[in-house]
Amino acid sequence: MKKIRIFLTITILFFFSCTSNNYLKLKIELPARTAFNLDQYGEIVLTNFLIKEETKDFDLNQELVDYFSFEIGQNFKGNVSSKKIAFEKEESFKDEAFWKDLLPAQEKAILFTGSAQYTEEIRKAILEKRKEYFEDPFISKKRSLAERRFYTLNLDLYIIDAKTGKILYTRNFKESKGYENPKQTAPFAFFELIQRVKTKFFRNILGEASIQERYLIYD
Repeated sequence: MKKIRIFLTITILFFFSCTSNNYLKLKIELPARTAFNLDQYGEIVLTNFLIKEETKDFDLNQELVDYFSFEIGQNFKGNVSSKKIAFEKEESFKDEAFWKDLLPAQEKAILFTGSAQYTEEIRKAILEKRKEYFEDPFISKKRSLAERRFYTLNLDLYIIDAKTGKILYTRNFKESKGYENPKQTAPFAFFELIQRVKTKFFRNILGEASIQERYLIYD
């Protein structure tokens, strides 16, 4: 039904575009194409992540596993479980034999895994105070030194067929955000960044609809 509604909307737009300059702005849902059919699998097994660099006072691995376990469990009809594995290099993600041996008894299962890096840095910036309207134009502007704390989440996600060890889906996500508060905490920033990843990732995997604007032309 969604495809039919979209087709009718586009047809109406084309018809009226030739006859009038008046228009209405519309917001419609457009379904996204999925990377593969998730419904054919009965279980998703989350592994621990390969952490490229440890973050001080923040367990990135556990936060990722907990977050994705919950979010995937809310959107997947099958079983969601976790498995701790040992791997030390990124080449392992492309090693079909390595993944195929992890779940030998599970026919219709996929592995959800990846590598991650979460960094923070302080950047200094010179801020210029705006000159008031009646201030002397020859007086130099006042400047101050301000600090900003930046967090960056770099995440490579993989979905692997447990039976064959083949990669079904892979994508890199890199999200950054700066905060005026130089004391902004890593957990707070992580939640904001991982939410951005989730929106993009689920759109790929679940085909979540996106809202787009269209114009309806009429007399």
